[in-house]
Amino acid sequence: MTVQTALQQGSRLLEEGAVPASRLTAEVLLCRALECERAHLYSHPEQELSDLARIHYGRYLYERLEGKPTQYITGRQEFYGHEFVVTPAVLIPRPETEHVVETALSLWNEGGVIVDVGCGSGAIAITLALELGAEVWATDISPTALDVAAANARRLGARVQFLACDLTSALADGIAGLLVSNPPYVALGDREGLQREVRDYEPHVALFAGETGMEIYQRIVSDAERVLRPGGAMALELGFQSSEAVRAMLGPRWRDARLAPDLAGIPRVLAATLAS
Repeated sequence: MTVQTALQQGSRLLEEGAVPASRLTAEVLLCRALECERAHLYSHPEQELSDLARIHYGRYLYERLEGKPTQYITGRQEFYGHEFVVTPAVLIPRPETEHVVETALSLWNEGGVIVDVGCGSGAIAITLALELGAEVWATDISPTALDVAAANARRLGARVQFLACDLTSALADGIAGLLVSNPPYVALGDREGLQREVRDYEPHVALFAGETGMEIYQRIVSDAERVLRPGGAMALELGFQSSEAVRAMLGPRWRDARLAPDLAGIPRVLAATLAS
């Protein structure tokens, strides 16, 4: 089997299986099997696949047809220009979450540490550490997620302190100048409405917040007043149609509350500053 034939057959199988972006997915999976860049596929279309590469490629196609996300098959996802290792222990970083980074960069005033609550793969925390050179701490309740995040920090040369705890429970009073989070925000009742790639493969502890989907937001916002120093700021990623409910959680000490939309115009980040 040649590279060209493998691409044609893989694309057709994925298209018949209703996998989105079937051609691109076939390319990515074949690159994984051959351990090469995409350009290699088109500069060497007549290259014969080894038996091992053919076996790997077939397995990857089968896994994708079964619903396993491409990122968990390849073990990689790009975020803010950096390649992150991802495993089923962590959520796959989404492009929308880059808006949290952009908002955080605009809020930073170089006072206190930056805290990423529920860091998962470490995408936000590591990116902020690389962009700002600031002291960054990251928390997660999952030890396996923290292992992934710490490995990403080492690979990318980011200095981040990782803490195993429930949200902000291990943080001292007034330690943070900036608190960021992409928290769980899916209501348990919405489980069946999720794409199977999300519902069946991504970690539920990072997806589901409780009966309403607002439970984790409430806990983070409530404790942020303790964790942040006066004048510190907070940036939270928002779930669909959650902006007003989360904004209503802000008490009288919060100032300059504002929403940042994503590229589709949907409110994606809530930012606010704690009164001095």
